[in-house]
Amino acid sequence: MLVDSNPPLLHNYGALLHKPSNKTPQLHENHVTEECQLPLIDLDGLNSLDMIHRLECARAICSASSEWGFFQVVNHGISPELIEKMRREQVKLFSAPFDKKQNAGLLNSSYRFGTPTATHPSQFSWSEAFHIPVSKISDKSCYGDEFTSLREVMEEFSAAMSNLSKVLAEVLINDLSNQEEALEDIYESSSCFLRLNRYPACPFSPEMFGLVPHTDSDFLTILCQDQVGGLQLMKDSKWVAVKPNPDALIVNIGDLFQAWSNDVYKSVEHKVMANEKTERYSIAYFLCPSYDSLIGSSSTESSIYRKFTFGEYRSQILEDVKKLGHKVGLSRFLI
Repeated sequence: MLVDSNPPLLHNYGALLHKPSNKTPQLHENHVTEECQLPLIDLDGLNSLDMIHRLECARAICSASSEWGFFQVVNHGISPELIEKMRREQVKLFSAPFDKKQNAGLLNSSYRFGTPTATHPSQFSWSEAFHIPVSKISDKSCYGDEFTSLREVMEEFSAAMSNLSKVLAEVLINDLSNQEEALEDIYESSSCFLRLNRYPACPFSPEMFGLVPHTDSDFLTILCQDQVGGLQLMKDSKWVAVKPNPDALIVNIGDLFQAWSNDVYKSVEHKVMANEKTERYSIAYFLCPSYDSLIGSSSTESSIYRKFTFGEYRSQILEDVKKLGHKVGLSRFLI
C-alpha cells in the first residue's frame, strides 16, 4: 500500500474557495517585472589582514541592509558537504507519511502545512514546514528511532548558522552603535528557530503562493535554498524574482533590526511562488532575542517606534492574524 507523504493542501485550499468570509483579504500584485541578482558579498573580507578590506566588507553588508534589506554571502564558513547532508536529511524527513509528520511529535511537534488562519485563498501558502526552536534540536525525544542522523546533522548545521548570524549581526550593530552589550540584547539561543520548508509542486502555479507575502519578525534571517527558485522580494515598489546562486546563502533583515536601527536597515516584504512541476526545499535560521528583551532604538535621535519587547511584538502579530487574517507588523508600534 502506497502511503502518501503530501499534506492535504488541495483539500484545504478548495475549502477556502467555497468559504464565505466577512474579512477583507490583503491584496497583492503578483506581476514580476524582472529577475534580480542580490548584492553579493564575500565574507572572506571580514577576516582580511588589511583593515581597509575589512571595512569595505562591513560597509557592503550595511549598505545592502539599508538599500535592499537582502543580500547574498559567499565564503560564509558553512561547507557544501554540510549543506548537502542537511538537504538529504530534510528530503528524508518530508518523505515520511503525512500522518507521522503531523501526529508523531517529530521536532517538538512543530509540523505545519498550508495556512490554518487563512480566511481567503489569497492568504493560503502551498507549503509544509517544521519550525523548531533551536533549544529543542538536541532533544533526542524529538526524533524517534527513525531520524537520529537528522539530529546530528541539524545540531551541526544550526550551530554553523548561529555563528554566522552573530558575525553578521555584530557588523550591523557596530555600524550604528557603540553598545558593547548590544549583541547579547538581540541574541538568545533559546528564542531562535530553524525552519525546514518544502514547497510541493502546485497545479495552480504561477498564481499560488508557496509562502504568502510577509516580513520576518526577527532580527536577522539566513536562508539556504535549492536551485528551483521562487523567492521574490519587493524592491522599488515592484516584485523582483531572486536568481538562485548555488554558492551563496541569502540574508535578510527582520522587523526587529529595522526598529532597532530606526529604519536605517530595511525589513522588506518577500514571498515564495509555487512551482507547477518541481518541489522546492529551503532552510531558514531566525536570529531572535529573549522574549522579554526590550527593542529600543540605537539612534541618539528620537525613535520613530515606541519601545516594546519581543514577546509583546509576537503577541500583537498573533492577535492581528487571528482578527484580520494577516500580520500588521511594525506600524502598530509607530509613535
